[in-house]
Amino acid sequence: MNLPAFADLLAARGLRLLPGSHAVPVELLVQLPDATIARFTARGTTLRLSRFAPGALTAITIAAECGCGDHHPQSGPARVTLSRYAVPLDEHTLDGELLFGWQHHEAGLLRLADAATHFFTLLAHADTPTRELVGVA
Repeated sequence: MNLPAFADLLAARGLRLLPGSHAVPVELLVQLPDATIARFTARGTTLRLSRFAPGALTAITIAAECGCGDHHPQSGPARVTLSRYAVPLDEHTLDGELLFGWQHHEAGLLRLADAATHFFTLLAHADTPTRELVGVA
């Protein structure tokens, strides 16, 4: 599976794959129906889904190779990413060491097709409402 095929799979579920997503190692930015941004990463032995407010996205301009302006434009392409000041609204993880016996960096070796299953598992868990205890005076 490649990123365009995965984007089609997401679109069928009402989700949108955002620029800045990578297939190797897997790092996905997905806009959810409520406009929040989900960031899914597969690193080390951990699979992580973090959700951010819609305003957490930013664009950074990549500097051109030399920037002199004579034969290259002074500024390069823009890249969409999460702001470094963005704080997750919530975060859900799968510990590959406990669940699958991973020892080193197996999550980072996952292909997109294999990681997609874990993405949807974590997304379903994130959509499940949690109970919160509130003190009553």
